Amino acid sequence: MKLKLIQRAPSTALRSARDDGGGRAQTTAEILKKIRALEIKTRGLVETAFAGDYHSVFKGRGMNFEDVREYQPGDEIRAIDWNVTARMGTAFVKKFTEERELTVMLVVDVSASGNFGSVSQSKRELAAEVACLLAFSAIRNNDKVGLILFTDRVELFIPPKKGRSHTLRLIREILFFEPQGRGTEPALALDYLNKIVTRRAVVFFISDFQAPDFSRALAISGRRHDFVAIHIHDEREKALPNIGIISLEDAETGDQIEINTADRATRIRFSDLVNEQGTELSRTLRRNNIDAIALQTGKDYLPPLRSFFKQRGRRLGVR
Repeated sequence: MKLKLIQRAPSTALRSARDDGGGRAQTTAEILKKIRALEIKTRGLVETAFAGDYHSVFKGRGMNFEDVREYQPGDEIRAIDWNVTARMGTAFVKKFTEERELTVMLVVDVSASGNFGSVSQSKRELAAEVACLLAFSAIRNNDKVGLILFTDRVELFIPPKKGRSHTLRLIREILFFEPQGRGTEPALALDYLNKIVTRRAVVFFISDFQAPDFSRALAISGRRHDFVAIHIHDEREKALPNIGIISLEDAETGDQIEINTADRATRIRFSDLVNEQGTELSRTLRRNNIDAIALQTGKDYLPPLRSFFKQRGRRLGVR
């Protein structure tokens, strides 16, 4: 749900890049230190536990012709280059190499509902860490990686490139970008993606999915790209605490209401609504054959990510 306790202080990760939460402007050195710390953590995971998972389940665009060599017993007949064979008077076969390079797009929801986090981590902090892990996995495999940040509009587009400095720029934007919008319109982001990225790409769509229906745009993106939905959620969004009358605010519209959480029927209705929304999201993703991962704030995200990649690998026949 987008509703949150209005008394709750904003997460430290989502303060302005110019504000440390106490009104003091952060220095460039402090900002770079945060980015560097995240880089060290996620690069360590890429080099160890996550090393082979990413590479094994995302394939390149095909095979590139490299050279020809003389035919050897056991070579496939269909690999024979008949033009060279006729010219040389003996059989030659074509040699190919895998076109491994991929274009990876990180499409990240930076709407106001991402500020929520009932534990030590906000949803946007978690999204940033996961995006960082995926970005370093991409460049480790010599893939290009780009970024789209969105709210109820497309806030930022960074074209896909390679390299560490480029990846660090993506991380900085995910962590510290200050969006103009507050709401969430995934359909606009997906329409923009489909227009701007014309070749097939691996798309990681990272959001809490608290948004209007976007099934049409999702269906198009799912057909055009290798699409993975990463659902970021917080456990406290699923149920109201029994603490009496509280004020709640919609993080994206600013609308406020008071409800009595001591009323058991109110708590049940709230939980039922959340469950209905979750069921509808799952149904939409399955209907469009979209792979999905659910990650929770405050919990280790590596086990569910690794489990997803292993399951995907088995489904694709990867060993």
